[in-house]
Amino acid sequence: MDFLKPDAFFDMASFVHRDIFAGCKYVWDALGKISGYLEQRLEPNIGTLKCLRRPLPKTVAIWRGQILEGGFEIIGGNVAKGQFRVSIGSEETTEAAVLWEGSVLWDEAIFIGPGVVVEPGALVKGPSIIGAHTEVRQGAYLRGQCIVGAGCIVGHTTEMKTSILLDGAKAGHFAYIGDSLVGQEANLGAGTKLANLKIRDETIRVMAHGTRILTNMRKFGAVLGDHVETGCNSVTNPGTVLGRGCQVLPLTSVRAGYYEPNSVIRG
Repeated sequence: MDFLKPDAFFDMASFVHRDIFAGCKYVWDALGKISGYLEQRLEPNIGTLKCLRRPLPKTVAIWRGQILEGGFEIIGGNVAKGQFRVSIGSEETTEAAVLWEGSVLWDEAIFIGPGVVVEPGALVKGPSIIGAHTEVRQGAYLRGQCIVGAGCIVGHTTEMKTSILLDGAKAGHFAYIGDSLVGQEANLGAGTKLANLKIRDETIRVMAHGTRILTNMRKFGAVLGDHVETGCNSVTNPGTVLGRGCQVLPLTSVRAGYYEPNSVIRG
């Protein structure tokens, strides 16, 4: 079933974490590899931060491997487009990460990439990797086992756990991303929920072209291929697998199963 392999959903040529998909028979097999991948690949860079498990008392920057508590000026700009600028001494750069006063990093098992911005009220737990020029907005909650690519948005009151966002994926407002894979430049409309747990206590199965495939997972949210769009307040049921370019209309409850690329899914 080549149409269920990772390459059918994602263009991973530039994705730095593409190795996590190596050897996956089905695209969702990558979810079971997140923990081991992070254990091997995570290189934390916040170890010298003096304030963990409580709001940062002041805004800090991460620049060239150092955490700066002063000596910089925030100019601003669009984070996900790589335009957020910080002035450090006589140098202006888009490669300095900024952790705003009031943001919370729960433990040391976290990597913050260049140009990342973590806004006040966001909470990040490890192990997690946040890729370059990603914006973690106010009230966001990364619960750990998270791999976030470059140029992503984890938005206001968006919760994410045991999931992967490929480069450019955006969940700007009120989203839930549980045990899910979200492709490049996919966009979750406000209030999108990728539900990951069935009401009945049973292993999740995926229906694809008339074949019911056992995933061997109790928790499995959704796979959203590259450029998938979900409308506001849409919900995917556990075990939803959307091919590249699918569109989910607003207020739609998407039944579990596989959907061909470029499908338009209505309620």
